[in-house]
Amino acid sequence: MFKRDIFGQLIIFRKFVIRIFGIITYLRFNRKNIPKIKGAEIIKDLPLENVFFISNHQTYFADGAFMFHIIHSALDGYPNKIKLKSILKCTRTNLFFVAAEETMKAGLLPKILGLAGAISIKRTWREAGKEIKRKVDVKDADNIEKALDTGWVITFPQGTTRPYAEGRKGTAHIIKNYQPIVVPIVINGFRRAFDKKGLFIKKKGTELQATIKKPLDIDYNDNVENILHKVMDSIEQSKKYEWRSSN
Repeated sequence: MFKRDIFGQLIIFRKFVIRIFGIITYLRFNRKNIPKIKGAEIIKDLPLENVFFISNHQTYFADGAFMFHIIHSALDGYPNKIKLKSILKCTRTNLFFVAAEETMKAGLLPKILGLAGAISIKRTWREAGKEIKRKVDVKDADNIEKALDTGWVITFPQGTTRPYAEGRKGTAHIIKNYQPIVVPIVINGFRRAFDKKGLFIKKKGTELQATIKKPLDIDYNDNVENILHKVMDSIEQSKKYEWRSSN
């Protein structure tokens, strides 16, 4: 009953938070809008640890919540669907997501959402809407390593909801140093359906798309720049996809 995760959070409390927000988000994803998921059948065959889900980013919170639903439903035997009973079972308690510390501290609701499994990191390039230059906090990388050692981590390499934004090298460094299985996810429709934070519905009946791709074939001895390019290409946010979008 009093078992804790790798960061000392009570698992029973984490499950409570995931279930409550699972109910709320299920209605928004599966009743107010239309989920369209592809490729989630691979999730049940992934190892229990050291899996790194990478995705493009369209809202602060809705994207991650949608992935929690996808993963729990796939593990419960319902790939490419969202089932309320699956998120309520909450069988995967070692599932974490990387989020900007600034975002997770911006109000009571983000703080509560963070209890579902956030790994808060300090942005090295932006804070309070201003461009900055800050050294990478070693503790942030250590926390991601701890999460990978015990489970699965979801991250958004761009660190922003702006489409085709440059990917951050920190993601590539993590891949190179810790050698996780990297699973790309491409999402779409969230920017149309929700506000920027992903808390309020803008347009009902929107198709919420998510494509889970096969794990990347990565040469961990490759340089960081090449690894990052492969990452950005896999989530369809590289320059070639920007060019296609504009033509």
